[in-house]
Amino acid sequence: MAPSSFSKVDLRFGLFVAQLRLVARSPIFFGTHGAANLIRGQFGRELFVERPELYQHLFAPTSAAPSGLKDPPRPYVLRTRNLDGLSFRAGEEVPFTVHLFDHAWVEAERVIVNLNPPEEAVSRVKVEFLTPTELKGSDGADFGVLFARLRDRISSLRALYGEGPLEIDFRGMGDRARQVRLIEQSLKQVDRNRTSRASGDSHPIGGFIGEAIYEGDLSEFLPYLEAGFWTGVGRQTVWGKGEIRTTVLQSQ
Repeated sequence: MAPSSFSKVDLRFGLFVAQLRLVARSPIFFGTHGAANLIRGQFGRELFVERPELYQHLFAPTSAAPSGLKDPPRPYVLRTRNLDGLSFRAGEEVPFTVHLFDHAWVEAERVIVNLNPPEEAVSRVKVEFLTPTELKGSDGADFGVLFARLRDRISSLRALYGEGPLEIDFRGMGDRARQVRLIEQSLKQVDRNRTSRASGDSHPIGGFIGEAIYEGDLSEFLPYLEAGFWTGVGRQTVWGKGEIRTTVLQSQ
């Protein structure tokens, strides 16, 4: 089930959720964590032919990226875990979900994530890494790095496609996040590769999956963790990587 802390307030993050379908041209089987790469390729090909302007916007945006980014984050992520282990015959519809961050989209379900801290104090949470996750600056699930990557991603998406950059104390929140303790984790590495249609080169798209339990003063970070369900976190989120789900284990 999706997180539930949503309301329209000043500090918020908005997105749209679209349910889409492709039609299988031949029999196809989706392995675990493998569907997003195949879906993205076919999705892109269909858009390139049918709606080239939309293809350009989603797959090769030209918006000026915030300082420090080589190119802008794509304004969508794919959600295809529902296809893991499934087979489809030729002619069958293949359903998947797209989370869209550009506010120009108005023909999909709107979701608003409240980024303000909850009223109750939160001292322990479990974070599930549902799809392969890579966090730059950490080999695992260090909380300070996890929060920093979430904070920066949400702020960049807001700046480019939504309500504008986050007006928060970036450094102060980062310092406090490094005080949160990782008390338990159960992670395993998933190794996957994709082949670029344009160059023919192979690129790794793996990462770790599993869960981690964190303890500390977590109230102000909880909304960002919940937002990660929608945005993903870490590298290559456009392929569906870095999908997380957060459960509060202890509050006061």
